[in-house]
Amino acid sequence: MLHEQVNRIILVDNIDHVPQPRLSDAELQFIKSQNPSESKIYAFNHFDHQIWLCYNSKKGESHLVKESFRKQGSAILSQLQNFGITEIYIEDYSTSAYSLYFAEGMALGTYRFDKYKSKKSDEKYLSQIFIYNPKISEREIVLANISIEATYWSRNLLNEPQSVINATTLTEEFQRMAEDAGFTIDVFNKRKIESLKMGGLLAVNMGSLIPPSFSVMTYKPENAINAKPYIFVGKGVVFDTGGLNIKTGDFMTNMHMDMGGAAAVSTALYAIAKAKLPVYVIAIVPATDNRPGQNAYAPNDIITLHNGKTVEILNTDAEGRLILADALSYAQSYAPELVIDLATLTGAAARAIGKYGIVAMRNSQADISLLNQSSLNVYERLAEFPMWEEYDELIKSDFADLKNIGGVEAGAITAGKFLEHFVDYPWIHLDIAGPAMLTANDSYRTKGGPGVGTRLLFDFILNVAEKHSMI
Repeated sequence: MLHEQVNRIILVDNIDHVPQPRLSDAELQFIKSQNPSESKIYAFNHFDHQIWLCYNSKKGESHLVKESFRKQGSAILSQLQNFGITEIYIEDYSTSAYSLYFAEGMALGTYRFDKYKSKKSDEKYLSQIFIYNPKISEREIVLANISIEATYWSRNLLNEPQSVINATTLTEEFQRMAEDAGFTIDVFNKRKIESLKMGGLLAVNMGSLIPPSFSVMTYKPENAINAKPYIFVGKGVVFDTGGLNIKTGDFMTNMHMDMGGAAAVSTALYAIAKAKLPVYVIAIVPATDNRPGQNAYAPNDIITLHNGKTVEILNTDAEGRLILADALSYAQSYAPELVIDLATLTGAAARAIGKYGIVAMRNSQADISLLNQSSLNVYERLAEFPMWEEYDELIKSDFADLKNIGGVEAGAITAGKFLEHFVDYPWIHLDIAGPAMLTANDSYRTKGGPGVGTRLLFDFILNVAEKHSMI
């Protein structure tokens, strides 16, 4: 058991389960007299150490209970910071044994991006969390730490300004991940991209002084359970001005985070390799900025993409689907088991469901059940939109095979339907535009780039590995 004089948090879902002598009789009687509701935090100052009792009796579906623990863990952080506590012990006496999710909420909520502040805060922040719960294995702790580390890296990528993270320096970050976690990376330069006839990526890049990049990150362990890879494709628009259809007002704010898909797929692969999961996975990132300079592509241009299909450009601010189309077409060469793309693709997705979930679409070949399980587990929930064939009519062009926008209606769906023309394998499209850029903290999801998608994809591959081991 722990030494008495340490800062600790006691988790319970039944007040009668508080172990003595953790709290005095008077403290216990006080708590019982309060008739606590579903979730409550009590603080007791013992002068040489602090004790918090966190009561959480949330009932219902497992994913809702897990999320309530994460949020309670995040909610207590301000109290710990007031005391300058950098090290905390969690004693879990709850019947659900969900202290790992409580700790996850604390760890993710502690993140801050203050790299560019000239005067650093002298406040002390939580840096170590210890859990006492014999039901939690060391492997679970290791996996949780890897997931949190990867999410931090994703957030850092998102929060860096475009003056730091561009199509070239983004690949340098990927190379650092590869060296640390042990996967391989191939980076295609502009000449290679031209030889592959990736007309979407090249067109979007025409207004930029910085050349595009195309990164293929591969994790293929010797004990891989799958011969055909799972492939993650991430949109890597490192800054989006809208091009010649330039964004107006404050719509250009936060567009350095338009590479949220790239941040998610790269850091998810990092976590998978770091955890040495026995699954063959590839992450692909086409990267560029979208600017109105140089010889920028223009409305009514017709371009030819990697698979030979022609596209009429009606709006240069619908650029993400162009670079994703090249990457999705390139992925065909692997005959993949499943491809999942992530992109901050449409304002329509954000308007449809806000910051509370991810718009999902898929073709008839894809099984989304495991991904749905993971989406609940990490609470990055999926709202599946239809892919009815009638939507194809909205992106037909009079002068080319396709046009790059539909109309004012069903914008998220027509973007997905556009991408469907570049896949011949099981495929799931995730539009993360709603939750990927936050203007304020949302519990443990921090302001700026919260790192949406990293934990989701990591948990998904954990699910794949677990399902295989049970066969």
